[in-house]
Amino acid sequence: MADGSRASDRRRFVTRAGKELSFTSLGFGSAPLGNYLRPLSEEDCDRTVSAAWDSGVRYFDTAPLYGLGLSEMRVGRLLAKRRRQEFIVSTKVGRLLVPCEKDEVNGMFFVNTPQVRFHYDYSYDGVMRSYEESLKRLGLDRVDILYVHDICAFAHGGRAGSEARIQELIDTGGWRALAELRDRGDVLAIGAGVNEWEPCARLLELVDPDLFLIAGRYTLLEQVPIDTLFPECARRGVGIVVGGPYNSGILAGGSTYNYSEAPPEVIARARALDAVCQSYGVALPAAALQFVLANPLVVTVIPGGQTVNETRHNAAVLDEPIPPALWRELKDRKLLHPQAPTPA
Repeated sequence: MADGSRASDRRRFVTRAGKELSFTSLGFGSAPLGNYLRPLSEEDCDRTVSAAWDSGVRYFDTAPLYGLGLSEMRVGRLLAKRRRQEFIVSTKVGRLLVPCEKDEVNGMFFVNTPQVRFHYDYSYDGVMRSYEESLKRLGLDRVDILYVHDICAFAHGGRAGSEARIQELIDTGGWRALAELRDRGDVLAIGAGVNEWEPCARLLELVDPDLFLIAGRYTLLEQVPIDTLFPECARRGVGIVVGGPYNSGILAGGSTYNYSEAPPEVIARARALDAVCQSYGVALPAAALQFVLANPLVVTVIPGGQTVNETRHNAAVLDEPIPPALWRELKDRKLLHPQAPTPA
């Protein structure tokens, strides 16, 4: 399937240190492999990661949070069998996993996890320890990208909580640890993986990131970063990895948005988008993935995949033809930001 597929198209990104990363247009978001909402067998996970590879995907993102270590172990098991120069892998820091009693496990959306709990630690020692422990779970000697995870209001109860975590990251040396790892060449790029654009804008005021992984905030459904974040990213040479391109499912035939049932206004907008797509014979997920990749700041898009079929579908819709008139109509109907780049 990889032959001739847009999934394997390469996008070159140069970091602040002058290191080059070659992303495939389609990446693999591995949060679902952490037993997101349902348990998965190891065999099923192996088949799903293999399906991503066979589809041409060469960028894999994971994090300690996803299944409290399960995702890192499952992704790493397959990547460890590949030649290291053939893929890019990223993980995240900010949460440490510690053994606990059964009633203390805090897996959030993840089920049947190891008997550990996470606690937040954005300090120098916490970042270094998280990095080393991730390498062990992945079974790799290095990762290419380290993101600081969830320094956002979504995770910390509001904007004040987000700002407190950002200050912790700066004041207790967490960002210094990331910068040291980059300066030593242990990792090639550093940044933040969040569910909002605001903490990214704040980090641009304080530090020197290479990349932001933003989940659900630049999608076919919403494009606020065009006005708020992206101009400064373009000026500073900061790349964007788009996570959550289906907005937790509402743009892929589901009913969830931001990990919860979608509110009426979101459902109405998604239906309006779908109606335009249907009038041109285009699947909504195809428009969702191809739209975000049209932005020159975007280096890759990483929809999650929990099954072989989902993973193959993500690759297939990138090749679905979409007439230019569809994008014009979406803008005419004010369903897209007027300045949003669209596919040629």
